[in-house]
Amino acid sequence: MTDIRRRLSAALFLSMFASLPAWADDVSARWLTQVTAVSASSDTAARGAAIGQRLDVLGIAWKREDFQQDGQSGTNLVADLGGPADAPLLLIGAHYDRVDVGHGATDNASGVSAVLELAQALKARPLANHRVQVAFWDLEEKGLLGARAWVATPGRERPALYVNFDVFGWGDTLWMMRPAAEGDSLLVAALRAASQHEKLGFSPGDQYPPTDHLAFLKAGWPAVSFSLVGGDEIDPILAVFGGGKPTQVPKVMQVIHSERDTTAEVDGARVDDALRVIEQGLRAWDASAEP
Repeated sequence: MTDIRRRLSAALFLSMFASLPAWADDVSARWLTQVTAVSASSDTAARGAAIGQRLDVLGIAWKREDFQQDGQSGTNLVADLGGPADAPLLLIGAHYDRVDVGHGATDNASGVSAVLELAQALKARPLANHRVQVAFWDLEEKGLLGARAWVATPGRERPALYVNFDVFGWGDTLWMMRPAAEGDSLLVAALRAASQHEKLGFSPGDQYPPTDHLAFLKAGWPAVSFSLVGGDEIDPILAVFGGGKPTQVPKVMQVIHSERDTTAEVDGARVDDALRVIEQGLRAWDASAEP
């Protein structure tokens, strides 16, 4: 057995069992409550206020960070979960703005709520080898402006990894964007093993719709992104973004940026499983960085 496999096996064993209590309650119901709260208003400031209220309840300090990018003004929300003072940074984020039509429940209150659930779990049981921050980006729908402004800020700390969430609304498959060069890294291997344990589909690859992870990758910073969708939707989604016309239009393309983007379309049946998989993967990744 190679060294990386030995480290992976030990880290996975510890993460799979040590993290389970954090998800013992009804995560899916709590996630849906938060999706509803964030998507209740068309006003971006009100959506941000709903996020802030949840962070306050969790006892997580947060701040607003105003920015200017490409002639437009916006506000990112940033929260610090703490961790070892000199440790590298794990940054987790999702955009909280929405288009003018619909309520932005799937795109992207679903991703925002996934980040809030992970924040609760990682605050309750901090990582051993990384500091953690969570961020909620504004103006993603205008061209990833919030994430681009963050990356472009002089003196900004380069994270060891940025983990993005966008369209985390239903389905049986955890869809992961990972750069082609990363291949079957320890993180990907850990996620695959955890997905098999949870009997959840897992589809990693470098083909993925454009969203905030691109701002980090274009800066040369490591980043991945996650969606929760139906496994049979992935190829048709990629076909649409590639300019094609699949025989069956996937649900995602029927819902986002439309009047249908409401809480009536989301389904949290596998959200708890998917978040458990991601937490386990991140804990294995964190353990592999042990000094």
